[in-house]
Amino acid sequence: MRITLSAILVLLVTLSCSPALAWSPSGHQLVGSIADQMLTPNARQHVHALLGYNLRTAATWPDCVRSVKPVGSGDFSYLPDPAHPEYRTPCVRFEGGAEQLRMEDYVKRNWSNCVYTTGRGCHEAYHFADVPVQRDDYQRTYAGTSDHDIVSAITAAQIVLKGGTAPAPFSIKDKKEALLLIAHFVGDLHQPLHVGAVYLDADGRLVDPGGVGGDTPAIHTHGGNSITDGGSNLHSEWDNSGLGDTADATLLQAARALPKTPGAPATWPSVWASETVLTSHVAFQGLSFGHKSGTHWPLIFANEPSYRAIKAAQQRVQVIRAGARLAQLLNATWP
Repeated sequence: MRITLSAILVLLVTLSCSPALAWSPSGHQLVGSIADQMLTPNARQHVHALLGYNLRTAATWPDCVRSVKPVGSGDFSYLPDPAHPEYRTPCVRFEGGAEQLRMEDYVKRNWSNCVYTTGRGCHEAYHFADVPVQRDDYQRTYAGTSDHDIVSAITAAQIVLKGGTAPAPFSIKDKKEALLLIAHFVGDLHQPLHVGAVYLDADGRLVDPGGVGGDTPAIHTHGGNSITDGGSNLHSEWDNSGLGDTADATLLQAARALPKTPGAPATWPSVWASETVLTSHVAFQGLSFGHKSGTHWPLIFANEPSYRAIKAAQQRVQVIRAGARLAQLLNATWP
């Protein structure tokens, strides 16, 4: 099944009235802000007891830990990049004392516990899946999925929040850590290029990588990070677009109107991922790709203004979904 243009437009008209929003630090804060205002009293009490702050603050934590680096002899230190102070701003709450030690310990425990890119921590792989755009849902039999992808990560964190132990390869220390992860990963799960991907040959033609293991490095676009658009790339353009960091009344109204996901909460990460795979079809409509140069492919628009308008509206839809569903998950955890 493919999403038709008419279906896209109906959905966007229903949910879109404000500037585009996405998943940079402020976008994650926005997702958390929506969820903060939709929690039941019991869920809100549990969130505050575990964190000591709200979901808006917590939602940036898994990106903040990206600044934790190995420093030799198995040690890890929080070393924010001085060239990008904007990345550090949403992380100040976690700097120093027990909060910083938690970040460093989390990365140490989740650095080499899976098969991932050499020199990169496994915790970075928890943020995404790369399901081929030829698929219409999320299944663990597909290329670009793994036992340490974003669906697996949310599922593991759910288990810990309910009092269980995270399955391998995850190391989630306690309920607070699980909540910090969920507050971010539910947002990532709704960013189309965090779940859907194109795979390309050297001439920029779409390749179907088949099942698990078919996503070889030569054809992998890394969720659009390897697709260039001038000085930017397609993934970052979906991460960033006219951001706000606090939900207004219009956003909150749209989030509250979103139908709740049926079924057991344990099934929701896969259900939401399948929906995002379909949304990734929108993200790649109207695009083609030039010949590979080094490790990157240049982006070609069929109609750039039309594409950017649809992208902006779809980003807003996805942020609304993410905030509402983060609240739904936590309300189901602590009814």
